Amino acid sequence: MTESTPIHVIKIGGSQIDNREFLAQMVETIREIKKNGVRPVIVHGGGKEIARLHDELGVPFNFVDGLRVTSEQSMRLVKMALGGIANVRVVRWLVNGGVEAIGLNGIDTGMVRVEKLEVEGTDLGRVGKVDAVHTERLRLLMDADIVPVIAPISLGYDGLSYNVNADHVAEALAVALGAAHLVFLTDVPGVSIAGRTQRMIAAEQVEDLIFGHFITGGMIPKVRSAASAAKSGVPSAIIADLAHYARGEGTFIVSTSLKPGATADDTAPGKS
Repeated sequence: MTESTPIHVIKIGGSQIDNREFLAQMVETIREIKKNGVRPVIVHGGGKEIARLHDELGVPFNFVDGLRVTSEQSMRLVKMALGGIANVRVVRWLVNGGVEAIGLNGIDTGMVRVEKLEVEGTDLGRVGKVDAVHTERLRLLMDADIVPVIAPISLGYDGLSYNVNADHVAEALAVALGAAHLVFLTDVPGVSIAGRTQRMIAAEQVEDLIFGHFITGGMIPKVRSAASAAKSGVPSAIIADLAHYARGEGTFIVSTSLKPGATADDTAPGKS
């Protein structure tokens, strides 16, 4: 692998990790893009596993602005669900499928450093926002042709572990690694507006589309993270289901400040 080899940071959701068909297709896609010269980095969520553990053990939880309030007791379950169940499952499928992979989290080697997050003065407990990303050790693994699989548990400056939104960790890693693409895998072909899946959306238009209720619900945080990454230098972020991503399709979020002569398709998965 060389420095010119394109990097794709791929975020998969917690519900997808429960789907055996998705996992099998994911392994095939990772094998294929590696053959085409792409270095993948996987970041995963685990909301369903977290909720399941809370229900099974009778630990209450609630949300503020879509973020899970994470108490000390809840943080123990978050670490079990993300760093244990979800992370091990993804790595197991990759390794069984012939892909060398290693399970990590943001605490390993101090990779993802966070500050405590508050929302309008509301204390969310052990919830963090990304402040810094250190990728030196991560690059060594990638240079050795090993696929990192990263759980979004990260390290606070106070020395404690924090629960961090996986979309935000994926975005921060894509920017720090100089990724060619940040990929949000969903269960739909892309971002739909007025019933039509969009091929491309300018990052600078995203907030207007949200304000106008053209983009709604669970798509909002993904589109916002995609737009933020594009504005921070990632050539494009892709929102797509697995099949469309594998074909180099989906919705590409790009910044209008993209260099002249460059296009979002320059290192699309189907063209690498």
